[in-house]
Amino acid sequence: MANIVTIEAEARARAGKGAARATRRAGRVPAVIYGAHQTPSLISLDPRAILREVHRGGWQSRLYEVKVDGQTTRALIRAVAYHPVTDAPQHVDFQRLAAGEKIRVSVPVHFEGELASPGLKRGGVLNVVRHTVEVMADPDNIPERFEADMSTLDIGDNIRFHDLKGAEGSHPVTAEADAVIATLAPPTKMAEAEAAPAAAAAPAAAKAPAKKG
Repeated sequence: MANIVTIEAEARARAGKGAARATRRAGRVPAVIYGAHQTPSLISLDPRAILREVHRGGWQSRLYEVKVDGQTTRALIRAVAYHPVTDAPQHVDFQRLAAGEKIRVSVPVHFEGELASPGLKRGGVLNVVRHTVEVMADPDNIPERFEADMSTLDIGDNIRFHDLKGAEGSHPVTAEADAVIATLAPPTKMAEAEAAPAAAAAPAAAKAPAKKG
């Protein structure tokens, strides 16, 4: 289950571009909390709190408790808008979570066991197909990350969604339910060596005289 991070916020009275600019001039970041069939809540945040979260990664699947005037709202950060020149956060969208209502979330994949992988020891190359996986999960059980164990992976093997640790209770939002996460390809020299005989055989087959019927 993901860790829950508390963010202190202040209520905003007005919406609109003018009000948002005034909030930024005051050194705050305008934000909104929407969802769960409730009226959106207008808030402002300390920019340092937002930068701290986005810089440490994994914020798209991290649970937040946004505290405003003593009231706490559990939410996910859905989007952060930045200034085109300074990269300072300009606006934040939170999605309010409702108990029992599954939510779509992007969960990062963490690879472990590289040193023990027999395929990597033989020079295999890890091709990562998905660094994150979008899943439907219960708000109270959103994984902070999925773990992909590479300790037994050999050349030609792959890792699929069902192999991930922490994926229990989550359903991938993909056309392929058991999507490939990563594959272990042969070393470049080995792949070239295997391809060479086939490439040489093709011209020979083309020059071979046709059999008379």
